[in-house]
Amino acid sequence: MKDIKSMTRQELENDFSELGLPRFRVKQVFSWLHRGVTDFSQMTNLSNDLRAQLAQRYFITAPEIARKQVSQKDGTIKYLWRLGDGNCVESVVMRYHHGNTICISSEVGCPMGCKFCASTLGGLVRRLTASEMLDQVLFAGIDSELEISNIVLMGIGEPLDNLDNVLRFLELVNDPDGLNIGMRHISLSTCGIVPKILELAEKKLQLTLSVSLHSPDDAHRSEIMPVNNRWNVDTLLAACRTYFEKTGRRVSFEYTMIQGVSDSPQQANLLAKKLQGMAAHVNLIPLNRVAESGLKTSTKQAVAAFQQILQEHGVTATVRRTLGSDIDASCGQLRRKYEKEERPCKPGA
Repeated sequence: MKDIKSMTRQELENDFSELGLPRFRVKQVFSWLHRGVTDFSQMTNLSNDLRAQLAQRYFITAPEIARKQVSQKDGTIKYLWRLGDGNCVESVVMRYHHGNTICISSEVGCPMGCKFCASTLGGLVRRLTASEMLDQVLFAGIDSELEISNIVLMGIGEPLDNLDNVLRFLELVNDPDGLNIGMRHISLSTCGIVPKILELAEKKLQLTLSVSLHSPDDAHRSEIMPVNNRWNVDTLLAACRTYFEKTGRRVSFEYTMIQGVSDSPQQANLLAKKLQGMAAHVNLIPLNRVAESGLKTSTKQAVAAFQQILQEHGVTATVRRTLGSDIDASCGQLRRKYEKEERPCKPGA
C-alpha cells in the first residue's frame, strides 16, 4: 500500500489517472488529507465505492499523542508523538506576537553526535517520511486549536540528512490547497552538511537557512560537533556564502552559549571577523542543560558581553528568548525522559 499523504499533487494525478479517476478528485482528496482526516470514510464528498477503492490502495498516516506538556510560564506546548511503528518524535508549538511557530522533527533520533543535544544520545533510528513531518504540523494545529503560521525544522534529527523527504514535505506544506505556508515562513536548521547545503542552494527556495555554528574555531567546534571534523568552519562558511549568492536569503547562525566552551570574548571577536561582510544574523542561545553532556550554560553577563562585541563589529546579534523551560522543551529531552519512565517507544528509539 502507498503512503498517500507523502505523495505530491503530480504523483496523485498520475496515480488517479491510472485508476481512471477524473482530475477533480485529486483536489478533493488532497484537501481532505491536509485537513487531518485519518480515514477515507471521512471524505464525505466521495462515493462509498471510491472510498473503499482508495482504502485498498493507500494508507493515511496519523500519529498519537503519547504526551503533551503545556508551559505555565508562556503557553508553549510540547508534543511527544507516537508514530505508526511505535517510535516517538517531538514537536513544540511556540506563541509569538507575529504568529504561532511549530518546531518539528525530521528524524527519529539523530546521527550527528552533537555533545550538547539530547536528540542524538540514542543515535539515528530512522528518517521520517514527508507525511510524518506534515502530520506534526496538522495535528498540533488541530489539537491546540491554534493556527500555525511558521515552521522550523529544528527538532529531533538533521533535516539535510533526510533532504529528499524534507523537500517533499516542503512542497506539500507550501501547496495552496494544503496548509499553504509560504517558504519565507519556514526555517531549516542544519549542523553543517556542506554538500547538502550546496544542493539546497541550487533549489533556490526562499526559506531561511539556520546553521548551528556554536563556535568560530575548529578546536572547540570539533569538540562539541563531530561534523566539524569533516567540514570545518571555513568550509561551512564558504558554503553559506554560496547559499546567499544563489538564493538572496540571509543566513541565520545558531550559536549556543556554553560556559567555558563557546562564550569567551576572544571567540566573539573571531566570530565577528569570520562573518565580516556576510549577510548574516547570529542568534545567541543560552544552553538548555542536558544532564548527560556535563555542559553548563553561560552567565547572563557573558551572553550580554558576547552580543555587545558582535554588534560593535557590525554583526546583527540577538539573544533567543527562552520558551518552555518548565516542560523539557529542548530537542529530545521529553522523548528521552518518557522512555526512562515508561518506555512507550520501540527499543532503541
